[in-house]
Amino acid sequence: MDYFDPNLADSLSLRRVGIPRYVVSNILKYRKAGGKFRDVSSFSKIYGLTLALFEKLKPYITISSEFLAKRDTFKHKGIDSIKIYKFQEVTQVDLNSADTTILKKIPGIGSGLAKMIIAYRTRLGGYYSVEQLDEIGYIDNKLHEWFVVKNPIEEKDKIKVNSFSLDRLRNHPYMNFYKAKVIIEYRRKRGKIKNLSQLSFFEEFTEKDLNRLVYYLSFD
Repeated sequence: MDYFDPNLADSLSLRRVGIPRYVVSNILKYRKAGGKFRDVSSFSKIYGLTLALFEKLKPYITISSEFLAKRDTFKHKGIDSIKIYKFQEVTQVDLNSADTTILKKIPGIGSGLAKMIIAYRTRLGGYYSVEQLDEIGYIDNKLHEWFVVKNPIEEKDKIKVNSFSLDRLRNHPYMNFYKAKVIIEYRRKRGKIKNLSQLSFFEEFTEKDLNRLVYYLSFD
């Protein structure tokens, strides 16, 4: 699923992420009347949007900085405000362990982008390469120098080829309905899939697919 900003996305983009046509109409009417979504939770209040759909969309919603709700500054015991202090020089940050606080210290990364990096990490099960950031969009490749990938992808976060349901298989960014379906059909007719080479016989899996999925598949 693609990331989207409900303040900026056009009707086609909103429909593409699974929002019903009549809800899209309500969103556009709300924006035309001057309404703005100041945070992710405010989007849940749009008329016709079910809680179940909102929860599904929530990890992919981004709010551009120009629309973010303004927050009161704190004046307490000499503290005028809470600030995020940026790194002054290039600092290697591990993509698989950094939280939003660390990510926001990197020049050029704010709250929205930090959340997108972590949301995509969750969907993947972990990063194996810094270049995977390019798959998110909105990220200048000049930021690559700030990152390294230290921690390996854990077994518990991998795709269980022989036990996951169709929905769980297709949910991974490097899978889709057709790839998931051919795996389910093979399991139903012939039993377990033993290794990556078996998937190479299916036309649904390209060489590029297999080169990326090798880090995420578990055949146990």
